[in-house]
Amino acid sequence: MPHSEWNIADAKSKLSEVLNRAEEKAQIITRRNRQYVVMDGDAYRRLTGSVTSLKELILNGPSLEGVDLKRDRSPGRETPKNRGYRPSAKT
Repeated sequence: MPHSEWNIADAKSKLSEVLNRAEEKAQIITRRNRQYVVMDGDAYRRLTGSVTSLKELILNGPSLEGVDLKRDRSPGRETPKNRGYRPSAKT
């Protein structure tokens, strides 16, 4: 993807120009050796695709009809709690 690069001072002083250019191609702003990308929102959405929320996945997912969702109440394994363990009182 073509891009233009800016240092942070120039990007701050010419923010409107950075944003206008971002409509055509990505703009990279460098601050303390880290790079940040400014791009058009539509281009960003095309790159990232649509992300489905967990709520949407659950509500629109497969039907759970006929699935046994009862909890197994057996202890499963021995733990201090289910074998009668009692911590000693502090003195």
